[in-house]
Amino acid sequence: MGLISSAEAAERLGVHITRVQVLIREGRLPAQRIGRTYVVNEDDLQLVEDRKPGRPSKKAKALSEEQQAGKKKGGR
Repeated sequence: MGLISSAEAAERLGVHITRVQVLIREGRLPAQRIGRTYVVNEDDLQLVEDRKPGRPSKKAKALSEEQQAGKKKGGR
């Protein structure tokens, strides 16, 4: 259980560093910022290892956006 850079996390996951940054921004991969670099706990890589590869279909994306809009309206 150690901290690794986002670049090393990308290498271990087999994705580009930009994808790791997106996962961090979406909150799907917990990280800490140290200076200009994000670091990830090695154990947290398990949270995103089983994700589906590729982009979601337009239909799935539209449904997800509708669900998010519904949550915002229902939460008020």
